Amino acid sequence: MTDITQGIAYLPRKLRLPSIHMALSARIPGLVPWIVPAIIIALWQAGASLGLIKAEFLPAPSEVLAAGYRLTLSGELPENIAISFKRAISGFLVGGTLAFGFGLANGLSRTTEKLTDSTFQMVRNIPNLALVPLVILWFGIDEGAKLFLTAFGVFFPIYINTFHGVRNVDPQLIEMARSYGIGPFNLFRKVVLPGALPSIFVGLRYALGIMWLTLIVSETIAATSGIGYMAMHAREFMLVDIVVLAIVVYALLGKLADSAARWLERRTLAWNPAYHKI
Repeated sequence: MTDITQGIAYLPRKLRLPSIHMALSARIPGLVPWIVPAIIIALWQAGASLGLIKAEFLPAPSEVLAAGYRLTLSGELPENIAISFKRAISGFLVGGTLAFGFGLANGLSRTTEKLTDSTFQMVRNIPNLALVPLVILWFGIDEGAKLFLTAFGVFFPIYINTFHGVRNVDPQLIEMARSYGIGPFNLFRKVVLPGALPSIFVGLRYALGIMWLTLIVSETIAATSGIGYMAMHAREFMLVDIVVLAIVVYALLGKLADSAARWLERRTLAWNPAYHKI
């Protein structure tokens, strides 16, 4: 063994250069979720290039990307994305805030549960599409219709999971906190709410998916702007590449919203061993 090799062997572990294997291991977890989408896009492009997929039914990814580039340069795509994003967030805030409040109230109080829960469960089974004709009569095709439909779709996932989370907090933890003399407000803040957060975040992530789904419906039926309107307008002129582009944009926005919710979930539930990084 040479002197240099001996010197490296006796270096403290923290001073050694990381191996290629360790560097790749750190990057691989972030790349794994994109493997399947990358394979699908590659097969899609190959099938279009070989003529196995007809362009009039499903344009190649390169054509969709070119359409996105054109619409970005013209400003149409960023403008429609901004409009749809604003609608989605507005509906989510209205429906989510109401749902969270009723979920907490019904989870903490048997009285409010008896008053409102049965009504919510009946309304929950009404499909959003069945409300569209009435919503158009009530609000026309203005922003109110899209706000109502989005808030309606978001409400129930957050309400049910908040209610479920509060009711399923470990009763032994509540009794132990009371035995230490913790008051009602601190009991809720330090025991009930943290215990309900995992279920609340499940409802949040599910509601974000419903948010985009409902927005698509509202924008394709009653809108003069937004991604859904852009897709329907393109359909009338058989611009299939723009229709597919709108679908891809919805998928990317949904992924972005879910990633943001998961990041918030990890930060908020860092105390929970189930959310520790391995």
